[in-house]
Amino acid sequence: MARLTILRYPDPRLHTAARPVAVVDERIRTLAADLLETMYAESGVGLAATQVDVHERVIVMDTSDARDRPLVLVNPEIVWASDERAVAEEGCLSVPQVYDKVERHARVKVRALDRDGQPFELDAEGLSAVCVQHEMDHLRGKVFVEYLSLLKRDRIRTKMLKRTRDEQRTRA
Repeated sequence: MARLTILRYPDPRLHTAARPVAVVDERIRTLAADLLETMYAESGVGLAATQVDVHERVIVMDTSDARDRPLVLVNPEIVWASDERAVAEEGCLSVPQVYDKVERHARVKVRALDRDGQPFELDAEGLSAVCVQHEMDHLRGKVFVEYLSLLKRDRIRTKMLKRTRDEQRTRA
């Protein structure tokens, strides 16, 4: 397993739509394992392949309290979403230390393939529903800050660019 480099907003590669996975093979299982290792190392609850510059429809997540129930979703699709909406504070490993409220469906049903290529369905609510919708947005090339006002997005963009410049200067 390997820890992967997470792209940071406003990197344009985060806006690349992911293509479906044709076959779940050893390469995809390795990608999933690396995504999980990276997610856990960064204390995240979800990570999409798009965030590590792999533009295939693979996400991982673990919203359990004990952080011991990893989920791998290959080619996930929402097959049902509740009319009820919920607002929750979200963060993102691609936009570190930035949190804001986003409105999403309160409950969703997702169909996907697991790490062995077997189909399954996930009924998600609460944090799991937020997480799966957030990660699926990444597969469409959308970052959660795009739900925020233009003013907030501009401020976050400026903050992230400054942070990246400062980090590059520190390394030099």
